[in-house]
Amino acid sequence: MSVLISFPRQVRIGPGAIKELGEVLRGLRLRRPMLVTDAFLVSTGLAARVVTLLGESDLTPAVFDRTVADPTTASLADGVAAVHAHQADCLIGLGGGSPMDSAKALAVLAHQGGPMRKFKAPNSYSGPALPVIAVPTTAGSGSEATQFTVISDSDTSEKMLCTGLSFLPVAAIVDFELTISMPPRLTADTGVDALTHAVEAYVSRKANPVSDSLALSAIRLIAGNLKRAYRDGSDAAAREAMMLASTQAGMAFSNSSVALVHGMSRPIGAHFQVAHGLSNAMLFPAVTQFSVSGAPKRYAECGRAFGVAGADTSDSVAAEVLVEALIELCAELEVPTPRSYGIDPHDWESLTPLMAQQAMASGSPANNPVVPTAQQIEAIYAGVYG
Repeated sequence: MSVLISFPRQVRIGPGAIKELGEVLRGLRLRRPMLVTDAFLVSTGLAARVVTLLGESDLTPAVFDRTVADPTTASLADGVAAVHAHQADCLIGLGGGSPMDSAKALAVLAHQGGPMRKFKAPNSYSGPALPVIAVPTTAGSGSEATQFTVISDSDTSEKMLCTGLSFLPVAAIVDFELTISMPPRLTADTGVDALTHAVEAYVSRKANPVSDSLALSAIRLIAGNLKRAYRDGSDAAAREAMMLASTQAGMAFSNSSVALVHGMSRPIGAHFQVAHGLSNAMLFPAVTQFSVSGAPKRYAECGRAFGVAGADTSDSVAAEVLVEALIELCAELEVPTPRSYGIDPHDWESLTPLMAQQAMASGSPANNPVVPTAQQIEAIYAGVYG
C-alpha cells in the first residue's frame, strides 16, 4: 500500500527570509493578500513591517488582526467578511499556530462556506480553497507545514481537528529571527509542543520512512537546543535550530499523524482555555509512560535521538529513560500541572468523562501505540491533575 506524502510547494528557511515574502507571492501570481494576524503582532509593528514589504512588491494587502488564541467558529465570522470585502486572492497567516490555523480555516470558508464542522475529522477536504502562505513567529506548532487546522466549535466547545490537502499552505516563510522576542514560557510550551509532534509522528501507527527521518531529526535538534533557547532567548543558534525542528516536526506529523497526547490535549484547551502547547506539555510524560509498552523499539529510538540512551542500551531501558527525561525536561521548564495552573478540581473531575469522549471522537487516540479505552483516558486525566 502506498503512502501519500505532501509538503508546501515551497519553503523559504533562514534569517531574513521574511524579506522574500513579496517575491514568493509574485512567483505564485498572487496580488491581493489578506494578512491574518493578531493584535499583539500589530502592536509590535511586525504586521506593519509585513504590509510595507508587500507594498514594496507592488501587491495590494489588507489586514485582519482579530484572530484569537485557540480560534473558534465565532472568531472566524468577521474574517470571512473581511476576505470577501478585500476580494483577497490569498491569505498570509502571520503568527503562532492560532493565526496560521485561522488563515487556513478562512481560506476554505471564504471559498466554500460553512459550517466549519463539516470539515472536521474523519472528513478530509481537498477541494477548492484560497492559497495560504504561512509565516510562523513561534517555534512549535509546525502549522506552516501541515494539512491540519484546529478550530473550536463555539456552540459545543468541541475542539475540532479539520484535515485535508486544502488546509496545507502553498508556501511558508521560516525565519527564526521572528522568534527572538519570544518569552521563556512561550519558548518552553511551543518547544515541548514541537517535541510532542516529533515523538508522536514517530510512534504513530501511520508512521512511514519519510515522517520517521523528519521526526528523528527534529528530536535531535530539540534535545540540544530547547533548554538553551529557554534560558537565553537571544541565543540565535538555538533559536534557528528550534525553528527548523518545529517545521520538520510539522512535516513529520502532517504525513504521519499525532496520537493520544493531542487527542487528550484538545479538550483541555477547549474547556479550560489552556494554550495548546502547554496542555500538550501537561500530558506528554504521563501519556508516554502509558504508551511505551505498545512500541518499545520506537520509543527507544526516540530516546536515542534525544541523547539519553546509547546504541547499546536495550530498547526497554531506552524507552523508560525517555519517559524519565521528559519528566525532568518538563520540571526544568516549569510546566505547571492543571492544579497549579489554577483549574478547579471539581470542574476538572466533572468534565473528565466528556473530555475523554471528545478525545476518543477526534480519532487521534486510534493512532497511538496503545489504543486506550475511554476509562483509561479518564484515569490519565486524573493522574496528571496534580
